[in-house]
Amino acid sequence: MRSFAIVGAGAVGSYYGGRLARAGNEVCFLLRSDYEVVKERGLRVESIDGDFELPKVKCARDAREIGRVDVVLVAWKATSNELYEEVITPLLHEDTAIVTLQNGMGNVERLGEIFGLERVLGAMCFVCLNRIEAGLIRHTGGGMIAMGEALGASSERLGELKSVFEQAGIHCDAVDDFTEATWRKLVWNVPFNGLCITEGGIDTGSLLAKKNGEARVRELMREVVKIAAALGYVIEEEFVEFQISRTYPMKDYRPSSMIDFVNGTPVEVEAIWGEPLRRAKEAGVEVPRLEELEREIREMLARRLL
Repeated sequence: MRSFAIVGAGAVGSYYGGRLARAGNEVCFLLRSDYEVVKERGLRVESIDGDFELPKVKCARDAREIGRVDVVLVAWKATSNELYEEVITPLLHEDTAIVTLQNGMGNVERLGEIFGLERVLGAMCFVCLNRIEAGLIRHTGGGMIAMGEALGASSERLGELKSVFEQAGIHCDAVDDFTEATWRKLVWNVPFNGLCITEGGIDTGSLLAKKNGEARVRELMREVVKIAAALGYVIEEEFVEFQISRTYPMKDYRPSSMIDFVNGTPVEVEAIWGEPLRRAKEAGVEVPRLEELEREIREMLARRLL
């Protein structure tokens, strides 16, 4: 059994932390707005793999209340990354591992700059989750995690974490190159999170039902694949088609960035669109659809501030 701190206990953090706690691991959730509700009522998960409830949840408002743990799971939005040092430092002992479950690019590198890459692992979550209300998470699809060491290659620690996650009912693949897993996740995130925003705040089913909706998704996916290939990461065409076909059954799924946009909360523009676009430009890869999408998202967010 390992001790875990869940930093950013929204949909992703609550779901994976909940499964780890249910399996008997020592898990403490760092909460702010949901603290009172979760402290009093616990955590509920409505899942396609079977609903479960944790009537009693260990939670805290401040990382210093939690103290040192074996594993820090970072699940907040990349828009909060300026808080890394302040929040994570009190949770660390000499061998604490930091695992980021965050979307997009640049998170692993930033954690490495602050705490040393030897502490850091990345984990891409291929899952459909929404926070319905305080203490209630809805899981409607997927759940697999691809996890890898920031410094690359396998390790005893990675194997142990894979085992802990799988014992908690979480399919976890240990990968030798986490960056490739990041590009694969972006194949879905770039078009669906982005177009669901630029189309005015719609769900994935509505996007795919629009005229040329699927075609626009496919164009953006292929541009992401093109950037990855230029950087040495080969993503097969079948993966693109699979990502589209698996999205149709999601129907009214609301991507996290679209929810943030509609709710007026910060959107992970840099991590999901800005950083991949910068890497494309550095590699000399032309990606006109991605450039257009990123510009439109930024313009829409700017108008929201007026």
